[in-house]
Amino acid sequence: MATHNIVVLGAGVSGLTTAYLLSQDPSNSITVVAKHMPGDYDIEYCSPWAGANYFPTGQPGSNHAKWERETWKPLTEITEKYPEAGIHYQDTIIYNRKKDQNSTTGQAFSVLVDENPWYKEVLSDFKVIPKHQLPPGIDNAQTFTSVCINTAIYLPWLVGQCRKNGTVFKRAVVKHVADAANAHHSGKTADVVINCTGLSSKKLGGVRDDKLLPARGQIVLVRNDPGIMSSISGTDDGEDELFYMMTRAAGGGTVLGGCYQKHQWDPLPDPNLATRIMKRAIELCPQLVAKGQGIEGLDIIRHGVGLRPLREGGPRIEKEKINGVAVVHNYGHGGYGYQSSFGCAAETVRLVKETLQGKKLGAKL
Repeated sequence: MATHNIVVLGAGVSGLTTAYLLSQDPSNSITVVAKHMPGDYDIEYCSPWAGANYFPTGQPGSNHAKWERETWKPLTEITEKYPEAGIHYQDTIIYNRKKDQNSTTGQAFSVLVDENPWYKEVLSDFKVIPKHQLPPGIDNAQTFTSVCINTAIYLPWLVGQCRKNGTVFKRAVVKHVADAANAHHSGKTADVVINCTGLSSKKLGGVRDDKLLPARGQIVLVRNDPGIMSSISGTDDGEDELFYMMTRAAGGGTVLGGCYQKHQWDPLPDPNLATRIMKRAIELCPQLVAKGQGIEGLDIIRHGVGLRPLREGGPRIEKEKINGVAVVHNYGHGGYGYQSSFGCAAETVRLVKETLQGKKLGAKL
């Protein structure tokens, strides 16, 4: 059997999911090369800061929606078959205020808060909350069961699955994407390089994608457990501020967020924003703290900042040749890297197979 030498550049959720799918084919010999690995909490490495959950935001008929649709089944299969992966189901409530429709966050999350969203066909128990049961100021709301991922467990689980299938992991800083072809653990030149470097593709030689920009997110991680996962269409604190809340599996704490600050690179948590986040959480979900308590009732684990790898026009999943090296790109997923991870990885694997088949035909000719 012919062996395909593959280098995956980047070890965030996109790189690890792609490597995981590729590693299931024994003809693939894979090396994951990355500056940051699971366990790192660096501003450049967004994946550990994510909630993470499944809140679909892709417009109907878009690739974004297709990738989210294709990711739901793999996530539920992992939830049910592999409890060690750190994913669990959570009851979810989504609130919408029509006054948020024209705001930055309202537009970004319009699909999630739609009264009749496409994803109701994907989730088994989607229900619209009757109007007479809505809290004051809320125009519509829905409930369903979704998943929440403890990233501190899930990313290492993906590493473990890849290693079980023979994947080798190496730390390295790669200045030019074509240089990654020389990083395969066999010492041979890789047949294909898969670029999953996220926001770093903005500065990576051979790529330098000017369409990439950071969408800064800030969270407060607390020990309090509200018993539900929730979000709302917007806030009164600013157009780029939002609210979401989710409790990670296996004792991972409850994530309170957040914001969606485009072109903002600041790595330090803003204490004033943190206070607003905590106040919004208690206002929407009073059971988060003991009766009568405010933010002093929150037991804080840590504050965090992550830079979502947002890309104008959507993620880049395509193939090209750079300095004679076959490259397949999979980056730029903004805030939906986890909930589109398997759909995007499957598309990437398809392009890798096309690339390898083309190399094989070229060799025969």
